[in-house]
Amino acid sequence: MTPEQASWEQASWDCPVLHVDMDAFYASVAIRDRPELHDVPVVVGGGYRGVVLSANYPARGYGIRSAMPMTRARRLCPDAVVVSPGFETFEVVSKSVMENFRQITPLVEVLSLDEAFLDVSGSVRRLGSPYAIAERLRARIYDEQGITCSVGMAATVAVAKLASRRAKPDGIVVVPPSAVTTFLHPLDVGELWGVGEKTTALLHRLGLMTVGDVAHTPLATLQRAVGVHMAQQLHQLAWGQDRRVVTARRGSDEPDKSMGADETFGRDTDDRAVVLREVLRLSAKVAGRMRTARVAGRTVTLKVRFADFTTITRSRTRGEATDVTQEIYQTASDLFLALGLQRARIRLVGVRVEGLVPRATVQRQLVLGERERGWSEADVAVDRATQRFGAAAVRPATLLGSDRA
Repeated sequence: MTPEQASWEQASWDCPVLHVDMDAFYASVAIRDRPELHDVPVVVGGGYRGVVLSANYPARGYGIRSAMPMTRARRLCPDAVVVSPGFETFEVVSKSVMENFRQITPLVEVLSLDEAFLDVSGSVRRLGSPYAIAERLRARIYDEQGITCSVGMAATVAVAKLASRRAKPDGIVVVPPSAVTTFLHPLDVGELWGVGEKTTALLHRLGLMTVGDVAHTPLATLQRAVGVHMAQQLHQLAWGQDRRVVTARRGSDEPDKSMGADETFGRDTDDRAVVLREVLRLSAKVAGRMRTARVAGRTVTLKVRFADFTTITRSRTRGEATDVTQEIYQTASDLFLALGLQRARIRLVGVRVEGLVPRATVQRQLVLGERERGWSEADVAVDRATQRFGAAAVRPATLLGSDRA
């Protein structure tokens, strides 16, 4: 760790709010498996008369921006490669990224497919400083999805969002409370979150060019110029004050409720036993989270990523919803064995349960001759033990002594 990184890590303890923003998300996903396009201008959009959905950073160097007409983008950079958007792929990648966030903290406020706020104040005892958490997330997203993200860290959501802009591309910027005014006041007033083009133009006409200009303008003067409510909001933002907090909220692009977990192996493996042990561990992890949330699901999905980053998923819908570890594992392991892989080297494996419903609404089918107490009761006993003694207190015998992925 460099001296600068060490300084940021120390400062991050006062910055529990993270704004994570994928770098040129649509373009990055569209070309991640096409290395020949990584260093050339690429525009994601549809049709000659359509608009730009996204542009990678080489294309942005020509002035191409999102929502720009494709005709203008072509004039700015005639040699740009135009790629059609694959919305289904974008949604799959986004869901995986957001699930990574939720494995860090339940306080994830999704803003769009490619950005979210996280409040990690409840995760630092388990995972280390907010800076360490941010680096962990960035490394995992890159390893699993092959794309980069930038993270802004602060004590408030508004400052964290501004910090993530300064972190782009592929970086981290930490703005501790002691440095808020130093960071904010040189910025153009139009950079404040929530200040649109019309308000920016009005403030510029009044001679208020920077955030510092607004901060040092008497509140009464601001009120006469932009109104009482807007003036109060501008004044607070200019001094880094923000009463908003991170509120857990799923994105509109996540209509199917699901819970999942995945893990990247330390080394690519073709050992079936190693993979199945990890599938069991992930099944237990997902089932435990489901029981905590008091939900159950019918559809079990297995994800496998190979050494060349090719990723496949297989799903199976059970006859009834479940939150039982052994039942989820049995379905996931059957899916893996059905692939019939012959020494294929595997990079990552994941387990997800979809179509979640409240556990109280599930009526389990009675089975003739079934034991009075079975796996469901065993899970309840495990949950009680882990709540009292920690996650490693009780686990399947298969996982004892096994190396983590």
